[in-house]
Amino acid sequence: MNNTTHFRRSVIFAFTVAASLLAAGSSALAEVDPLDWPYWRGPESNGVSRETGLVDTINLKEGSDSLAWKRDDLGGRSTPVVMNGKLYTIVRAQPETAREGERVVCVNAATGETIWENRFNVWLSDVPDTRVGWSSVVADPDTGNVYALGVCGYFQCLNGETGKQIWAVPMHERFGLLSTYGGRTNFPIICEDVVIISAIVIGWGDMAKPAHRFVGFDKLTGEVVWFDGTRLLPYDTTYSAPTLTVLNGQKALVFGSGDGQVWAIQPRTGQPIWHYDFSRRGLNVAPLVVGDTVYASHSEENIGTTAMGSIAAINGASQGDVTKSGRLWQVNEFMVGKSAPLVIGDHLLCFSDRAKLHILDRATGQDIGRPFSIGGTALRASPLFADGKIYTFATSAWAVLRPDAKKGVKLLKRGRLPTGEEVYASPICSHGRIHLQTTSALYCLVDADKEHGVEPRPAAPVEASVGDDSAAAHVQVVPAELLTKPGAKHDFRVRLFNAHGQFLKETKATFALDGPGAIADNGAFQADAAANHTATIVTAKVGDLTGRARIRVVPDLPWKFDFEGLSDLPVTWVGARYRHVIRKDGDNTIAVKVTTIPKGTRSRCWFGHSNLHDYTIQADVRGSLANDKMPDIGLIAQGYALDMQGASQRLQIRSWVPQLRMATTIDFPWDANKWYVMKLQASNEDGKAVLRGKVWPRGTDEPADWTITATDDAPNVAGSPGLFGNAKDAEVHLDNIMVSAN
Repeated sequence: MNNTTHFRRSVIFAFTVAASLLAAGSSALAEVDPLDWPYWRGPESNGVSRETGLVDTINLKEGSDSLAWKRDDLGGRSTPVVMNGKLYTIVRAQPETAREGERVVCVNAATGETIWENRFNVWLSDVPDTRVGWSSVVADPDTGNVYALGVCGYFQCLNGETGKQIWAVPMHERFGLLSTYGGRTNFPIICEDVVIISAIVIGWGDMAKPAHRFVGFDKLTGEVVWFDGTRLLPYDTTYSAPTLTVLNGQKALVFGSGDGQVWAIQPRTGQPIWHYDFSRRGLNVAPLVVGDTVYASHSEENIGTTAMGSIAAINGASQGDVTKSGRLWQVNEFMVGKSAPLVIGDHLLCFSDRAKLHILDRATGQDIGRPFSIGGTALRASPLFADGKIYTFATSAWAVLRPDAKKGVKLLKRGRLPTGEEVYASPICSHGRIHLQTTSALYCLVDADKEHGVEPRPAAPVEASVGDDSAAAHVQVVPAELLTKPGAKHDFRVRLFNAHGQFLKETKATFALDGPGAIADNGAFQADAAANHTATIVTAKVGDLTGRARIRVVPDLPWKFDFEGLSDLPVTWVGARYRHVIRKDGDNTIAVKVTTIPKGTRSRCWFGHSNLHDYTIQADVRGSLANDKMPDIGLIAQGYALDMQGASQRLQIRSWVPQLRMATTIDFPWDANKWYVMKLQASNEDGKAVLRGKVWPRGTDEPADWTITATDDAPNVAGSPGLFGNAKDAEVHLDNIMVSAN
């Protein structure tokens, strides 16, 4: 039977499933094609495919019978997804050039031919170029759109057919998303009409301290529906991709947090369901959910012991702090910190960081047999179970295994990857094809001699009927987060949910404001026309329940900040308050970036709207001296930084720190404990960004010429003004900040 016939059978099966769903009155269009792979862990979020007739071995050599196609230009670390015959992935763009960035690429899943690509810059991020494309695209069969988070925090909704941008938000500028040299970038996930993304966020107001926070966006418009987080001051960033499931009849989003806990939250509201204390550091493995049991693992330091690594089974049908009450079992000293586990029958298969497979009794956690070596020395990819086989990849080797009732697994094939190639992404399966992205290429493997089929998918867990609980328990105010201008008008809506996070209805409410502005009984809000960098909290009361939304009002340019009369930095600044303090300096009031904030001494903050362009930012700056060391002091404009570097005594203009795809650096001696004036101008000229900077001692005449200039042929055309500083060694002092249009 040829591949065309196999494909037609798959299509017939898909339409049969769709017809049954529609006959049942289901709106879950995401189930229309069961052979698609819309989320990195598959349609069941567990790394399992029900397809049959797949390859029995991994042969990546050119000319191999099973190699359907190969793209040498699409290597990376992102796990692809497949929807409607198209494969989507996110990779480096124009690597090792002055135009390097990131791109979402759409190819024909059967042929590998490019359909479209969406290229965008990486800016004001500490992520190195080799870790670009860490996240994975998520596809939405309901709309045909795809969603992608870039390593710097640029989050986009794209038309899946054309690649055209529908909406986008720079999460670092808007919310304070943290992107670090480690490069850990989380994965978006879709629940009905909401697309959810998370990161360590250092925001504004009562979110000025860092936390692992989730933002639920309206997937069609980008409006913020809810915004919530876990414990404050987490130790780590994280890339534990969430799992959308149903626990004890309640829809839940389960994830490993940067605070070292496993959490379950309501995906429609962001409200917590339960949490489980698990590690002293952040969790990076995606939890596996089977029924009401949640399996989690890590390779960090455990709580209450110096033992490293652990695997746990948690009762997901729980509430609150379930560290003790929800523990089914937990076994320590298993270093499983990167790869998601599999459940096959009664066995839990856990793949260690050192490329060893540990097989546990999933009911008791008891180790079954001896660890099995995959090959190679490290493992980061999650396994795929399909066609009765387990496809697993270490960084430099691979193995195809078969489950075995006695031994746990039986080795079918094992081999090494081509020289120089490594695997960070997970293999996926769709329409009879295995897709694999290595650091050097994107591969498609097909056994053309086999008949491709699909076995029935097990029934998904069923959410309790909303009719079983019609009592309101949560008030949601939408939009939950808003950045606007003086005099602008916006409409707020109030939605009621029951205790299980199920939507009940939109409703009227009694509104109140804490801060400038006016709001009508119907939720129509108007910002104060005279508001100048102010914040307002909207509270909506329905009976005894209340919900709230947060508003920042930032006017058009020009701006001036001298800190006089303030006890803290302007409330509208993102990423600033926790890391800076207000201090008297003689008769003046200044802002100080302090040395005492753990992991916050090197950071950026942003002042407002990300659509600003062609402007100049100026500030009085002073660097302290401590132990013969000086800080770095910087201004941000339109996605670029002008940085006075204390240790190297240089002046630099750049956009992307570790890659320096565009940068100009000059020697520039400057003194500690002396005030200077810094000035950075960003200008869009003839399709390029032109950056001009100057620095001079305060109290002297401004020099006529610019001290340093730089040009970017792949420009950031807009971006919020802000500050950069590295106060690890000594404090940074700031005063008289001004931003004006060119």
